[in-house]
Amino acid sequence: MTDHGSKVGQVVVIGAGIVGVSAGIWLRRSGIPVTLVDHAAPGQAATYGNAGVLAACAIIPVTVPGLIAKGPRMLFDPDFPLFLRWSYLPRLGSWLLRYLSHANGPDTRRVAGGLAPLVVDSVAQHHALAGDGPAAALLRHTDYSFAYADRRAFEADAYAWQLRTEAGFRPVIREGRELREYEPALGPEIGCLVTLGEHGFVRDPGTYVTRLASAFTGMGGVLVQASAVDFDLSGGRIRAVETSAGRLSCNHCVVASGAWSKPLMRRLGLQVPLETERGYHIQFENAAHIPKTPIHVASGKFVATPMEGGLRCAGIVEFGGLDAGPSTNPLRLLRRQVRRAFPDLQATGEREWLGHRPAPADSLPLIGEIRNTGVYSAFGHHHIGLTGGPKTGRLIAQLITENAPDIDMQPYTPNRFAR
Repeated sequence: MTDHGSKVGQVVVIGAGIVGVSAGIWLRRSGIPVTLVDHAAPGQAATYGNAGVLAACAIIPVTVPGLIAKGPRMLFDPDFPLFLRWSYLPRLGSWLLRYLSHANGPDTRRVAGGLAPLVVDSVAQHHALAGDGPAAALLRHTDYSFAYADRRAFEADAYAWQLRTEAGFRPVIREGRELREYEPALGPEIGCLVTLGEHGFVRDPGTYVTRLASAFTGMGGVLVQASAVDFDLSGGRIRAVETSAGRLSCNHCVVASGAWSKPLMRRLGLQVPLETERGYHIQFENAAHIPKTPIHVASGKFVATPMEGGLRCAGIVEFGGLDAGPSTNPLRLLRRQVRRAFPDLQATGEREWLGHRPAPADSLPLIGEIRNTGVYSAFGHHHIGLTGGPKTGRLIAQLITENAPDIDMQPYTPNRFAR
């Protein structure tokens, strides 16, 4: 452990998901005193319910060219996994216009270029974070596949595959008997399987982060269950974080509270165009006839992952804000799509979940110092929070200890949203 503690001083990290816990661990490894603050137990928000994939190839934003023309059809197609609570549309409008403005070739390539350094080495970053501790037992190094109805459907996705190929990924295409031998759990509606090596998954994301948080406290880190509500920026630098449990003095602060980060950014003078993508999962408990590795089913835009508790099928995008409860239609669609892809699936029960992905309008996370305040942002990862969390936490620790990261941090600067 390198001791930077006397130089850096106390750090408060707001948010105990994968990003916040990762930052805490890397900071403690540098000998820095860290307090991790969250209103809930570690790993219980978006981290808990994601698909668990270490998606090294996840460099393609949703806002690809052609999205604007397809958008209306997507919203009104009962079999397309995009939903909108229409009562929320007035609040969503300005964000949506900014979001769609990036649905073009140059912006897509720019975003892909920004996401790649955060995710392409995800498996190695997770192993470096977990070390030889108990959390490492939940990591698996596997293939990751994309399932299509047929070769034509795969070829229709050529733009995304071109970008993945340019990033160094080499797909293996399987059809017919070769597909069935490789993955017998898939049904006849899947006729083309495209597989990438050097990926992985976490067999229980919630427990994984809980174990990482235990490692953090075992290293001397402090965990406080409270809500962060304000900052003391006397003299223009962070002096303390005001929480529901009282004042926490600090020399640096990291905001890693995902979809709940926007109000805190306002207090720092940033007007971040951030929305929540409401994501759903169904966990089929004690499931049989399931895939052996994670599969992204292209037609349903969901990922099926073999978890410790059964098969988790996660996906669907709904826009409806942070406060509304779960909708029934997204879950109905997810069940239909799962049964189409895995017709022989058997399970003793089901568990449903709704969570919130933090979605900046430009599809790039906010990672870096806000002006010269000593406050750092580490949120906004859309669908790659688990995948890119360990790398993000490591980058934040490097920035705080003035150990220059080996990647260009400019694409992620939070100051792009300064008022």
